Amino acid sequence: MSDDDRIRLEASWKAALRDEFEKPYMRELSSFLRAEKAAGKLIYPPGPLIFNALNSTPLDRVRVVIIGQDPYHGPGQAHGLCFSVQPGVPVPPSLQNIYKELKRDLNVDPPSHGYLQSWADQGVLLLNTSLTVEAGRAGSHAKAGWQPFTDRIIQVVSEERPNLVFLLWGSHAQSKLPLIDRTRHLTLCSAHPSPLSAHRGFIGNGHFSHCNRFLTQHGLEPIDWRLPELA
Repeated sequence: MSDDDRIRLEASWKAALRDEFEKPYMRELSSFLRAEKAAGKLIYPPGPLIFNALNSTPLDRVRVVIIGQDPYHGPGQAHGLCFSVQPGVPVPPSLQNIYKELKRDLNVDPPSHGYLQSWADQGVLLLNTSLTVEAGRAGSHAKAGWQPFTDRIIQVVSEERPNLVFLLWGSHAQSKLPLIDRTRHLTLCSAHPSPLSAHRGFIGNGHFSHCNRFLTQHGLEPIDWRLPELA
């Protein structure tokens, strides 16, 4: 990962994060991932999609940040955007609850899919704090070295972008609050949309309408949370 030409990263993010790729933890992470693959382990998402959140949402276009934990670990699900799954994959339970709150809050009808690319294209950074996972083993790469890298991403957007909205669902996402300048950005916290916790404060949080009110108040385009049906 230290070879600049091998980092397939959108230009603004590459400039902002260039120094991270030279640090020992990132070299160790690169070695770890190569060793896991050499041992025959299946890693999600596929290599070209590991940095999909950054490549889909350039730094200068970020308006909203949603923080997830690690990629889905089932076949064909993960594609580098938190909570999102690839077309043709059933909508996961947490995302079903996100859709329920969108319907309750903004009367947005749920789509038949779980592909959130249109949010990313509008400036919603859909960032997991671990960018890889071993197939069938949730959280398996949580201590592999991704945390300092994704923490730096959160710091960079907080420092360089104005008037962001951070949607922090659950204790893991909320543990990132110290990285965010709350004098400049809106942070909205609630329970996680998981079926285990969604009815303890996620459903009814009004985050999507609150987010758009904040953006509009600061002269920014609101997010169109409606997801188009796929062809």
